[in-house]
Amino acid sequence: MRFDIVTLFPELFAPLLTSGITRRAFESGQVDVKFANPRDFAVGNYKRVDDRPFGGGPGMVMMAEPLTQCLHHIQSQRTDPVPVVLFSPVGKPLNHAMVSRWAESAGAILICGRYEGIDQRFIEQHVTEQISLGDFVLSGGEIAAMALLDAVARLQPGVLNTAGSHQQDSFNPELDGLLDCPHYTRPENWSGRVVPEVLLTGHHVNIERWRREQSLTLTVRLRPELINQARQDGRLSPADETFLSRLF
Repeated sequence: MRFDIVTLFPELFAPLLTSGITRRAFESGQVDVKFANPRDFAVGNYKRVDDRPFGGGPGMVMMAEPLTQCLHHIQSQRTDPVPVVLFSPVGKPLNHAMVSRWAESAGAILICGRYEGIDQRFIEQHVTEQISLGDFVLSGGEIAAMALLDAVARLQPGVLNTAGSHQQDSFNPELDGLLDCPHYTRPENWSGRVVPEVLLTGHHVNIERWRREQSLTLTVRLRPELINQARQDGRLSPADETFLSRLF
């Protein structure tokens, strides 16, 4: 898959592409990442990519024309039509289901806005999907793009050290979309806090039951809407329901 990143600051992505486990996906080409800078397609001596907003107000707005020329250049270099994605507060919140979809796709063109925003006419003419990281505002779309790339990269085969590690992630529908259970490692006693005894028994059935119950407990306390969704989808077992009934 290939992701083309439209950004004024491609250098911000260097640590993501060269550090950590997920770098394997980028180095191997499983997730091919290319960059295009709208400033390279701006005209005039100053290569301006932004201007003051009509109607007044604070900040600057990214101009439609440099972005459009940059987009057309990318599309001319690709042989496959892919979505044009803008990271924006008005977009749908990024979640595991969306990441899984992107992880099995041909990629996308990711638009990283800056300043006060992007000329709405560019959005209406070219953008096919908008994504948000949550109800807050960033200085630009680069961090959001990196979050998507990292999440997609770790789902690629062979990227994680242990096959199937991502299947235990929170929100994974293979775990009914619930939060993951707590995890512990050595030493058994750290600052007076001990590892739950069941994890030291080697009794796999009891351990799996404990982990399931911890997952249910965390989810119902912190993200009850996920429990409701799992119940509506028929993904809770009678044992799950019996355990949940004891929590109230």
